[in-house]
Amino acid sequence: MAGGGEAVTSTTQTRPPPWRDVRVLRVLSQIVFVLAVFLMLRFLYTTLVGNLRAQGLPTGFGFLDQPTGFDIRGADDFRPSQPIRDALLVGYANTIRVAVVGIALATIIGVLLGVARLSSNWLIRKAAAVYVEAIRNTPVLLIIAFLYFAVVLAALPGISDAVNIFGAMILSTRGIWMVWGEATQPLGPFLAVLGVGLAVAVVLGVWRTRRFDETGTPHHRILWGLGAVLVIGGIGYVALGAPVEVTMPTREGRLVTGGIELQPTYGALLAGLVIYTASHIAEIVRGSILAVPKGQTEAAQSIALTGFQRMRYVILPQAARIAVPPLASQYLNLTKNSSLAILVGYVELTRVTLTVIGNANPAPQSVAILALGYLVLSLVISAMANIVNRTLALEGR
Repeated sequence: MAGGGEAVTSTTQTRPPPWRDVRVLRVLSQIVFVLAVFLMLRFLYTTLVGNLRAQGLPTGFGFLDQPTGFDIRGADDFRPSQPIRDALLVGYANTIRVAVVGIALATIIGVLLGVARLSSNWLIRKAAAVYVEAIRNTPVLLIIAFLYFAVVLAALPGISDAVNIFGAMILSTRGIWMVWGEATQPLGPFLAVLGVGLAVAVVLGVWRTRRFDETGTPHHRILWGLGAVLVIGGIGYVALGAPVEVTMPTREGRLVTGGIELQPTYGALLAGLVIYTASHIAEIVRGSILAVPKGQTEAAQSIALTGFQRMRYVILPQAARIAVPPLASQYLNLTKNSSLAILVGYVELTRVTLTVIGNANPAPQSVAILALGYLVLSLVISAMANIVNRTLALEGR
């Protein structure tokens, strides 16, 4: 007991004073930092509110209920009398439309280019290298401007002389119309049938995977699943009396009916973003493939796998683990670069926000909504990338 008492006494005597105690100083520094941030934000908010009141502008978000006062090209259901929040939602939907389609197309093209960069064929390898080096060193804004002003507006004819491709596509500077499906009755029952088909496809995929693990028989999960969806969907389509019919675009003078319209501005923006982002994805894929140990390729060759089989079953699955994090960065860049649509006039979130500000609405609140919209998209993409990354990660012992 006496020894313990001496130890306590020794610890008490050797403890430094509070102004020299590291633990105390750490806590104080964090308190001072939080207080400084709070005071800075309070100063900025007070200044902002004061300036808005001095200029007679609203300090809240009540302006979102006011009529928009302008039309949105391509949004046939939207009216200028609708509130500003509806216009922002239309712009946000257009931004998502560019991001989702662009990410899918850029990934497909980028993977093909990345594999082509490592091809044993000299011509394919060099052609892919020229594409990647030329495009990724060109500003994406320049690519979008070239596609819109030098390709779309200069190459496509006016609506009076529109090009008709086998009746399935009509091309003009006013728009591009393609074959599309149009609902002839409520789609609820048909969508339910497709849902059943997808559920059956999942069950078949699990069964084929277990069979592959037990016997080594090729699983062909995609073929089995796709077949189930087509068969069940086809039966439901006939049984429900063809709830969707194909419409062909038809031009009469300057009016086009049927099909689906693709705005030239949307096409130029999407093509520019896909072409540019695919060049960066190609380098990510190439680097990820090169990072796979060479012994994996040699092992695949030793069991007589073909080049496609080596890439499909051995190389790409391992390269995907490496490629996912940098791919997520490219997806974020593509989404944020969609704001460059303002150059060609495509109405997405940034353009709608700037138009709202131009109509004498408060800029700080509008910009805050704009930033929040991109932040939500970025967080969703990051979350999905993290899920895929954890799914592909190797399980540790």
